[in-house]
Amino acid sequence: MAKSNGKREEKNTFHVIDMESWPRREHFAYYTEKLKTGYQMTVEIDVTKLRKRCKKLIVRFYPAMIYAIMRAVNQNEAFRMAYNEKGELGYYEVCHPSYTIFHEDDQTFSDIWTPYHESFDVFYDAVLEDMERYQDVKGVKAKPDRPDAFTCISCVPWITFRGLSHDTRGKQMFFPIIDFGKYYKTETKSRILPLSIYVNHAVADGYHTAKLLNDIQYNCTHCKEWMQ
Repeated sequence: MAKSNGKREEKNTFHVIDMESWPRREHFAYYTEKLKTGYQMTVEIDVTKLRKRCKKLIVRFYPAMIYAIMRAVNQNEAFRMAYNEKGELGYYEVCHPSYTIFHEDDQTFSDIWTPYHESFDVFYDAVLEDMERYQDVKGVKAKPDRPDAFTCISCVPWITFRGLSHDTRGKQMFFPIIDFGKYYKTETKSRILPLSIYVNHAVADGYHTAKLLNDIQYNCTHCKEWMQ
């Protein structure tokens, strides 16, 4: 099994954006200085093939869905943006999932994180190890040393929703917040998963968000490409 010892990942390259030549410089300035706004989008993801693949290989669906999401995030630099310690805007080479686990005994949740790895097998083993290690650790942040480059992912497996919104305030954050709920079966026996994403408009417009969501759908539909 892959080892996940809670230490920070190896150095993650941060690419500083040249604001003079960046095509989105005016859009970024507008949505950070004049109209600070984010937007929410909820879609339905067909997870029929991913679910069948998980059942065939005896793989847990939650870690597989996290991988499908993070694979897409790491294919789209607009969703890996942040300020560095100098206040420069840029994007990380890799983002890692910061995801929730549920404590059955007191109905609370905790955030943990696992280093992203391109290999699903390596990533999956690391997620299972982290889930087991921190399953009884209570508090909002159960696993220490979360890296600066992360994507918030949460699952609400008890309900299928048609919409979800976040009122996210405080520190400027450019990483997306992604939530998904309980999948349901259609008349054609497809499994449909509600997925919601909160986006900071300064770094991503509808085009960028649509591409990310389409990439997530692709990863679910073509899961045989990465889940052997």
